[in-house]
Amino acid sequence: MKPLDPGTLFDTLAARGSRTLVRLSRPLDLAPDAGTCWDVRALARLVRSTAARLAAAGVRPGDHVAVVKRNHWDYVLLACAAARIGAVPALLSDRVPTAALDVLLARLRPAVLLTEGPLLRAAAEQGTDLTRHAARTLTLDPGPGALAALPDDGPCPVPRRHDDDPLVVIHTSGTTGVPKLVVHSTTTLIRRLAGFEARRWPVLTARGDDTVASAISFAHGRALAWTVSALWHRPRQLVIIDDCDPAAALPVLRAHPPTVLEALPSGYVRWQSSAAEPDHPFRDVRLFISTFDAVHPPTVRTLLAATRHRRPVWMQGWGQSETGPLSFRFFTRRSLAVREGRHPTTRNLGRPVPGRVALRVVDPQTFAPLPRGRTGLVLARTRARCVAYLGEEERLREKVHGAWFNTGDLGSLTPSGALLLFDREVDMIPGTSCVELEDVLHDRLAEVEEAVLLGAPGRDPLPLLVTTGGTLDRHRWAHAVHDLPPLDQPVLVDRDAVPRTATGKVRRHELRHRYLQGAAGFGTGRWT
Repeated sequence: MKPLDPGTLFDTLAARGSRTLVRLSRPLDLAPDAGTCWDVRALARLVRSTAARLAAAGVRPGDHVAVVKRNHWDYVLLACAAARIGAVPALLSDRVPTAALDVLLARLRPAVLLTEGPLLRAAAEQGTDLTRHAARTLTLDPGPGALAALPDDGPCPVPRRHDDDPLVVIHTSGTTGVPKLVVHSTTTLIRRLAGFEARRWPVLTARGDDTVASAISFAHGRALAWTVSALWHRPRQLVIIDDCDPAAALPVLRAHPPTVLEALPSGYVRWQSSAAEPDHPFRDVRLFISTFDAVHPPTVRTLLAATRHRRPVWMQGWGQSETGPLSFRFFTRRSLAVREGRHPTTRNLGRPVPGRVALRVVDPQTFAPLPRGRTGLVLARTRARCVAYLGEEERLREKVHGAWFNTGDLGSLTPSGALLLFDREVDMIPGTSCVELEDVLHDRLAEVEEAVLLGAPGRDPLPLLVTTGGTLDRHRWAHAVHDLPPLDQPVLVDRDAVPRTATGKVRRHELRHRYLQGAAGFGTGRWT
């Protein structure tokens, strides 16, 4: 038996006798006075009462319920509550720029917008009324217009939803502009993604004595699929980290040391230096998981070395909001060890998920399949592909070629069928790979916390660097790049000055406007 309905997930788990405790880095915005420790039965009650309040607000089956708030796990709980009454939750990160949020809400036309007062006021100061697209706006803050002010004890039947009907709307990262609204169904997100993870797999499956921690964007579809599959295995604890800032995250991880840890790559980078501290929280981790973006070898190497587990494993997954995971690779201490004349790379993203995903590399102009070893556009075939782009149907048709979905990434397939990823097509620089060069800079310059290469015709690629202490020794820089393709002189930037998406990805197009005066890149951006 596998979980198929997020609306009744917690009731099902309680009926199965799950004793998992959920530990939160801070109280839920949905229940700010209820503390930071929840059991499954209490979560089931919270979802039921929230669903009743949404029904009291006039939400009906098939309606969109838009959620825009600070990052926290209650994105998932609100999605479960909306799904329970047959509505379609649309999860929008508060990290999306106000103008783009306005566009997304206009496409959704939600029956209810669930949000927070400070976010609405900040948007209003920019001249945008985010409430104008919703039939009704409710806030998670106390006071007039609060969700909590509605009755939670009314009749709340659970309608039957067809597995291929829309279940949830999420959005893409939006690294190049307004994100796309991605529609998933029960079939694509629950049966084929969460259901796959809910099976028992060697190494990957949580055990009864595990403490499983997650520090991701909970507005992302990954959060809903992860919650379903992680809870299905009934680990001892789930630990939820809403903010990767070391000052907020590390005390919680020290209090509840994880044995399985999933986090944004940008979060791992921020925690990397703490691995040298005597009381670091990674000592019991047997499995690290990273998704969403590239993770650089020094980060993986440092954290694998920090755990006292004899054979820790790092699983790097690659996928997209539209498809879910497409390939994965396991790293060990040995596989990323530095050896003379060899540069360990995390660009090898492993083989496609067996029996579920196929990958093909094609010529960007003709779409003719390329032989292994040749670089081109990466296409994926998976039955977990989203069912629509809400309000942009033509944009999805542009990316679909028969059974194949155009990921917009450039890469090549090795003789064994593994994927070597080079860059997003929109970010490409002919003859090289930004991701690989950024890997090298991280490996050779320990003080580099973030490296971003920007390319434009007629000039050498510009390196933007975030460094420890905000300084860089020019002699060390010259030595580090002596055998690399020509690069412009580096520009040092503050960490907080690097614009990011909710999943920690760098908004390179904003940096291009800022540091290259908006110069066009080499890529077309046609498939972003």
